[in-house]
Formats: sequence, structure tokens, C-alpha cells
Amino acid sequence: MPRLTRGSSLALLGASGHGRVVADTAHAAGWSGIAFFDDRFPALRANGPWEVRGGSEALFETLGAYDGVLVAIGDNAARLRHHLRLREAGALIATIVHPRAWVSPHSRLGPGSVVMAGAMINIGAEIGEAVIVNTSASVDHDCVLGDGVHVSPGAHLAGGVTVGEGAWIGIGASVRHGIRIGAGTLVGAGAAVVRDLPPGVTAIGCPARPLNRT
Repeated sequence: MPRLTRGSSLALLGASGHGRVVADTAHAAGWSGIAFFDDRFPALRANGPWEVRGGSEALFETLGAYDGVLVAIGDNAARLRHHLRLREAGALIATIVHPRAWVSPHSRLGPGSVVMAGAMINIGAEIGEAVIVNTSASVDHDCVLGDGVHVSPGAHLAGGVTVGEGAWIGIGASVRHGIRIGAGTLVGAGAAVVRDLPPGVTAIGCPARPLNRT
């Protein structure tokens, strides 16, 4: 799938606070004609300065009217589910990078992903589809992030880290070089991950330890 990074019109699915940040990032990156779609319409008609034009089904009915489409939902499972549905419908999936972020030209960034202001993605990193690399987060060399991952603001992944599909790295967390984090795992805010984590757990603390299996 081609990486569409700029166009004249952009539709965003999900008019939340996270969606507002995505829209602001897209505007900074040169997108115009930004509009939201959210199933709370018509009760919800605006998200910040941007119009909410309809629910999710209205977006699917008007896909051809937009140069790019992106799911702006913070919840990993919901974001990836809607992203895959849009991809199957033939939508032109956008990839958005803030002009004050750094994405190495020798890395790979999947469609539907967003890189916020101050974030860094270094050489050899492979970022899947519908991934969020949030404000001032860093993904160092040769990391591999599965589809639907969220690296929260101020979180840092050292080189060679692997993060499974749908995992969430909490705000301010740090992950040691070469660590593997399983699919669906939640790393708590401020945690320090120094050992591999299995899928589907919540891990907190310094060093991070799993609380439970989901």
C-alpha cells in the first residue's frame, strides 16, 4: 500500500481528544480540508475547529471525496479494527508525520500511522499499520512495532525492541535494548522494562513486572 503523506482533503474517523491532536498534526503537515466522522453525530457536530460531517457509515459512503483517510481513535483494538475495514473498502489510507518529528528515511512507516511532534524514529525501525508514536516518544534503531501499537508521550524504546500487535507503551515508560513485548500487553506509565513481557499482560513498576494475564 502506498504511503500517502499529504493531500488536499483528509477524513478522520473518531472525534476525540486524540483525534483533535491528529487533526492538528495533519494541519501542521500540510493537509487541508480536514473533517471528522464519528458515530456520536448529530449530537456531536464539531471537534475543535473541525466539522463532524457524519457517522462512520457516512464516511464509507463518501470515501472517494477524500485524498486521504485515517482512523484517529486512541484505543488500539478499535483503531486497528476500523483501519482494516477502511483498507478492505479501498480507502486511500494516510500516514501523518508532524514536521517537527524525525523519521529516518531508512526506516519503514506503515499506512494509517501517526508520528506526533518531537517524536523520533531511527534507522532500521519497522513500524506497522495504524501505529501511534506520540509526542516526544522515541523508537530507536531496528525496533519492530506491530500493527495497532501505541507508544505514548515521552516513552522511549532502545534499539532492537520488538512490540507485538496492539500493545500499549505507557507515558514516560522506557524499554531496554533487545526486549520483546507481547501482543496486547500494556506497559504502565513510567515503567522500566528490562525483561521480556508475554502477550496480554499489564506490567508496571521499575523494573516492570506483570500484574495479570488478560
